[in-house]
Amino acid sequence: MFPILASDNPIHHILDKPVSGMEHITLLGKPAFTMHMVSLVIAAIVTFLILKIAAKRISVGHESQGTDRFLTKGRIPQIIEVITLYLRDNVIRPVLGHDTDKFLPYLLSVFFFILTCNVLGMIPFADIQTVVGKVTIGSEIESWAVFGGTATSNLAVTAGLAIVSFFVIQAHAFKSLGVGGWAHHLTGGAPLYLLPIMLPIEFMGMFIKPAALAIRLFANMVAGHTMLAVLTMFGMMAFQATQNWFLTGSVEVVSTIAAVCISFLELFVAFLQAFIFMFLTTVFIGQMSHHEEHAEAAH
Repeated sequence: MFPILASDNPIHHILDKPVSGMEHITLLGKPAFTMHMVSLVIAAIVTFLILKIAAKRISVGHESQGTDRFLTKGRIPQIIEVITLYLRDNVIRPVLGHDTDKFLPYLLSVFFFILTCNVLGMIPFADIQTVVGKVTIGSEIESWAVFGGTATSNLAVTAGLAIVSFFVIQAHAFKSLGVGGWAHHLTGGAPLYLLPIMLPIEFMGMFIKPAALAIRLFANMVAGHTMLAVLTMFGMMAFQATQNWFLTGSVEVVSTIAAVCISFLELFVAFLQAFIFMFLTTVFIGQMSHHEEHAEAAH
């Protein structure tokens, strides 16, 4: 049975932990290598490999293949192609207009990277490693694992992604509007007597927007995993309270069915939060674009 089921703390498996065997390596008093760090690197590698393979299978083949050269080969590349075309034509282009091709690589990279982190986090890699470690090498460590968990349930990770988006947004603002246009944007078009109120609000909003991106993604990932952990703990709690195997089994059956249903909901949330992060970044970039481009896109 997975350690998550035996834990009396529903967020035990969500919290970041040092990589087993490297606990003694620290940086500024904190573990230098943690499971979320490794999971983040693995997610980046998986995202890169999947997209690279998909791009190769989506691209037009040699003329010797006839009309088949236009067909995308493989289920996953076909799904990626459909998602990419939908996001480009129905989400990003209506907002960014002529700037779409400029920001499309970044926005799609953010979407698929966050999605990979979210989906990989649903697989109990840490629990599997703990069980394998105790069975094969007789590990004495309670949670022997090198990687696992949802990297996007770590506020440091989501804040890092939001900071990158912040610099992309501001760099585009200076390039598109110029320094004067950027400063004028902070006024919100308000008359001069309202500037003492508008300037602080708009200036704070410039930092609140990426902060909202980070907190929204972090909170949703933590909430989903915490709910699953609570559901799987019901059986253990029933046994501790009653010492009755029949009652415990009955509770466990109901909680397992509920956990499966919540897992499907969490899978939906994994896609939804990746989309929301990408979409809001697109909107914030669009807000800092030249107004003529906005009018043309709307037309």
